[in-house]
Amino acid sequence: MADSIKIFAPATVANVACGFDIFGLAVDNPGDEVVLSKREDDQIIIQEITGDEGKLTKDPEKNTVTVPVLRYLEKLGIKQGFDVRLHKKMPLGSGLGSSSASSVAGVFAANKLLGNPMETKDLLPFSMEGERVACGAAHADNVAPALLGGFVIIRSYDPLDFVQIKTPSELYVSIVHPDIEVNTKDARIILRQEAILKKIIAQTGNVAGLVVGLMTDNYPLIGRSMTDYLIEPNRSILIPYFNEVKQTALNHGALGASISGAGPSIFAFSKGKETAEKVGVEMKKVFAKGGIETNLFVSGINQNGPRILD
Repeated sequence: MADSIKIFAPATVANVACGFDIFGLAVDNPGDEVVLSKREDDQIIIQEITGDEGKLTKDPEKNTVTVPVLRYLEKLGIKQGFDVRLHKKMPLGSGLGSSSASSVAGVFAANKLLGNPMETKDLLPFSMEGERVACGAAHADNVAPALLGGFVIIRSYDPLDFVQIKTPSELYVSIVHPDIEVNTKDARIILRQEAILKKIIAQTGNVAGLVVGLMTDNYPLIGRSMTDYLIEPNRSILIPYFNEVKQTALNHGALGASISGAGPSIFAFSKGKETAEKVGVEMKKVFAKGGIETNLFVSGINQNGPRILD
């Protein structure tokens, strides 16, 4: 059995417009890489973190890559130490599930090195503990798709119940991440607690429509269902040029567009990679006019979740 392993875990788009805290999907890039190596003792030590500009702690009880590993080992009653090297391959606070990717990569790696005592799906509660460290709440809409791949619905948290659904093969995601910062906790605070009944009804219809559209390869229905009446109107205030970027995406063939997670990244769905690439370039241009630098990622729906790297 190997003593060391390198794991990639993908970035994710959560909420997916109308599905606040219940929808999430994985993408092919970007993502995080974690190298886990067995130690002779039972210590969990973060030896190295790259790509974080020195912002992340190396305290194993406070870093999202190691907290899931610690809870996993406690659950199994196993005394095993690991050296951890975390390579952040995406921006922090991007709305792309940066903390989730680290959480998933760490516990997935530990499970592999210990001979897979648990099925991958059973690692989800431990991955969620990494989210609790990152934003104060153990949400699953990022970690579930990062761990399982594909498009995931979190039907219930108590008890935890999730569903993976089929998505169209030609569905692509364009993600533009502007070089600005939106704190997830701040993005949650700005949400209004009250919601008008008509908006809830309309939102529920879109949730149902998006699920059916994804499962039946109905691209027009996917597009029609990507209106968020409850969350986007408030959170978009924090993102410069949001409305213009969204309208530009639609004007150039996107099925729909919205905020990825808490932002500031904006994603758009398109049919076909060529359209998705064109949409992404045009979205970047809007930010560029405002003097904001961006990163662009174009991807299909990642159906595999984490993977072992050579």
